[in-house]
Amino acid sequence: MSEWYIWGAIALLTLSTLITRSGFFLFGHAVKLPPRLKHALSYAPAAAMAAIVIPDLVLADGVLALNLANPKLLAGIGGALFFIATRHLLGTIVTGMALFTVLRLVI
Repeated sequence: MSEWYIWGAIALLTLSTLITRSGFFLFGHAVKLPPRLKHALSYAPAAAMAAIVIPDLVLADGVLALNLANPKLLAGIGGALFFIATRHLLGTIVTGMALFTVLRLVI
């Protein structure tokens, strides 16, 4: 590949990114979503987070590991219980990581 081809590709990709993302900033106020859709979209961040976190907690080496020998799962449950009891996010992170470290060393 020549140098102009690489720079041209970078320029075109930059332009396409700017066009696709600037539409939300330039025309976002003009788009009115129905209330039901707004309500449904409010669950999107939690659903995305669950889709990222839960497979990491329940899979060990690509195999479903729903047992007491899975330190990630036990630490996740402990962190969730801590959050339910206190509603303190930083404490939840510290508690979950501390539990995971202890359980990883013990199990």
